[in-house]
Amino acid sequence: MNNLINTLESCWYISPPWGKEIPPLTICLLERVYLPKLNAYGYCCGVDWLQGEWSYAIAVDTYEEVIYTSGWQLTGTGQLQVQLTDKPVFALGEKVVFRRNQNTSQMRIVTGIHRVEDFWTYTVEWVSPELCECDGKLIISVDRRAWVTDTDLVRVGV
Repeated sequence: MNNLINTLESCWYISPPWGKEIPPLTICLLERVYLPKLNAYGYCCGVDWLQGEWSYAIAVDTYEEVIYTSGWQLTGTGQLQVQLTDKPVFALGEKVVFRRNQNTSQMRIVTGIHRVEDFWTYTVEWVSPELCECDGKLIISVDRRAWVTDTDLVRVGV
């Protein structure tokens, strides 16, 4: 039993939370979108895998804020934000080494990408899941994610 626990603790981070294949995105990063509920336009400045679906960060034109929504609550226009020319260094689902400090580094999977100010950040899990039982159901700790920059990550050869 102890070997299974050690295996789980050492491998949990290379199993994508979405399963074997990455589900397609409803819209592209930096795509201009329409939010019917708000009757407003914006552009996609981030995407993250949360609670079994993609969550989109939309920088809304009429507000000076970012709204998080699921794909079914927005409509893509197919137009990309042209003034932003640099692209993310890493892709969703890409295996990377996360350098937490000088003494430790561990392989992770990129589960989110965000444009913050003028640079890209990436979401990776930084701690293993904490499992507990509540009312007979297995519960996993909610937020184990870290937003990091490309300098914190190293590409892993396939």
